[in-house]
Amino acid sequence: MNDFIYKNNELFCENARIADIALEVGTPFYLYSEATLKRHFNSFNESSKVMDSIVCYSVKANSNLSILRLLFNMGWGADVVSGGELFRAIKAGVDTGKVVYSGVGKTEAEIEYALKSDILMFNVESIPELYAIDKVASSMNKKARISFRINPNVDPKTHPYISTGLKKSKFGIGIKQAVPAYESAAKLKNVLPVGLDCHIGSQLTEISPFNDAVEIIKDLVFRLIKDGFDIKYLDLGGGLGITYEDEMPPHPSTYMNSIKNILKDYRGTVIFEPGRVIAGNAGVFVTKILYNKDSGSKKFVIVDGAMNDLIRPALYDAYHEIIPAIKREGTKIRADVVGPVCESGDFLGKDRTLPHVEEGDLLAVLSAGAYGFSMSSNYNSRPRVAEVIVSGNNFRLIRKREEYHDLIKGESINV
Repeated sequence: MNDFIYKNNELFCENARIADIALEVGTPFYLYSEATLKRHFNSFNESSKVMDSIVCYSVKANSNLSILRLLFNMGWGADVVSGGELFRAIKAGVDTGKVVYSGVGKTEAEIEYALKSDILMFNVESIPELYAIDKVASSMNKKARISFRINPNVDPKTHPYISTGLKKSKFGIGIKQAVPAYESAAKLKNVLPVGLDCHIGSQLTEISPFNDAVEIIKDLVFRLIKDGFDIKYLDLGGGLGITYEDEMPPHPSTYMNSIKNILKDYRGTVIFEPGRVIAGNAGVFVTKILYNKDSGSKKFVIVDGAMNDLIRPALYDAYHEIIPAIKREGTKIRADVVGPVCESGDFLGKDRTLPHVEEGDLLAVLSAGAYGFSMSSNYNSRPRVAEVIVSGNNFRLIRKREEYHDLIKGESINV
């Protein structure tokens, strides 16, 4: 079931007309379907039960407190990559015993905050980081639970910017360094190796890269167990893709059963870190057409949303389907959908065939629930947009639109 549907040629989110929401909150804005979020949660959650598992939602995908609270209330933990994400997760009510902390550049202050919060474990990404965690834990008279993030050097067959498990990646440590790394950790008094972590990339639409990585990691896990390490947790990260255009990603149950077959002899707990697969198709970006421009050689639909609001098209040349909030009769056009930001890369879609659209009409940019608002910025001194969630007939504002005074908060003029 799709919760973004046309009724009498007008686009609805569940049972709320998008045009009505726009009248109330203005444009542009992000719009999420609670029903879709819950459906995606249930699909992934039920699939994960084929194994002893913990699901830690990837906060970076969409970090709005209302969405985090929804997922945490249903029993999930969090995968965080900064002190700020940990702060958000705690504010949203996460069980910190289900928090894993990844990221290559953890500061001492962030490590201290995570230790005070008693998170499940740190996913350590370098030997210097290991020593930093041991140092901070020692100063606090604590013992930090850790795993190492291991790069299996498997090609995830995705965009280079979101491939993270190759040997040239900044993330994690090489698989040949893994055993010495655990041996180094065993000699330290204030860290406790309890797991092993692996994440090969994002927006994966095939099972084979996951399988290849798990096969490699499994052999390492059993070697470590044989050497006396108690690997209670095997964190397989996230990365399961969604449909943006014509991709056909595997269903979570197919993914889970495949992993289960490979890990049938492993007796520990498997951790999964879904993000995009939960939030991506649960949200759209709604923007208003300002002008229809014909330069003589090319047509442009100029909208009030821009690359600072949704950067994926500019950053990754990512495709997002764009549809009108009202279907009109008339001649189709071929045009670039572009925003007001002063960059040639400011586009939401290039060379798109669109139905007849008029100035003042609304467009919905689909599959924008993940890595949309969370990657937005104030570039060109543009206030960040509102976020809205729909439940049935009702909608509520879950982040108010920034105003101009928000842009200079914290700044001062010293002449």
